[in-house]
Amino acid sequence: MKKLLIVLSIVFTASSLFIACGNDKEQNVTLYECPMHCEGDKTYDEAGSCPVCKMDLTPVNTDEPIVANTNEIDENSIFNLTSKWTNQHNETITLKDLKGDVLVMVMIYTSCQAACPRLVADMRNISQKVDNKEVKYVLVSIDPETDTPEKMKAFAIENQLGDDQWILLRSTADDTREFSNVLAVKYKQISPIDFSHSNIISVFDKGGVLFHQQEGLGVDNEETVSKIKELVN
Repeated sequence: MKKLLIVLSIVFTASSLFIACGNDKEQNVTLYECPMHCEGDKTYDEAGSCPVCKMDLTPVNTDEPIVANTNEIDENSIFNLTSKWTNQHNETITLKDLKGDVLVMVMIYTSCQAACPRLVADMRNISQKVDNKEVKYVLVSIDPETDTPEKMKAFAIENQLGDDQWILLRSTADDTREFSNVLAVKYKQISPIDFSHSNIISVFDKGGVLFHQQEGLGVDNEETVSKIKELVN
């Protein structure tokens, strides 16, 4: 009987120690911080006052949800470009002003009589299949000297690109060339009024990162439509 009591005593003592250790691990440690963040995100183990501003330290709210920095721009985003652009309404913008929408872009020139009308038709066909206001269709001029805001606006009206989902842009020759390199679009002036150029439709996500490209004229655009819908859903 005496041996049994000794064994039970040992078991009880060990169990008590195990429980105590477990409770220690589960204890929440309250941290404190200066409400003015005088020392940045520095925290303190005990309540007291800030050594800088002398204000009472406040408990850190560890339950506060972490909010993503929506202003952060990806290093591969076109929104890092600082070029300025003029739209068909004669308003000056930067590419960053287009942030928040899926962008479908193509480079054209309004006096083109061959490939450009077909590219615009492809863009219009894509827009009809997507039918989502979170998508902007951007036509960038490779002939900024000729494509004034007035000409771009007339082109938009003529091609039924009247609502605010359609944006026509022009910039300087240097900024246009820089942007064409980003899109891998090649163009060359072959006469005073004509250009040869790549026929590429580019899709950018809401952060301005290239997501998909479609090459050619009148090609099957189902994959492009699917990629755009993937970005807006």
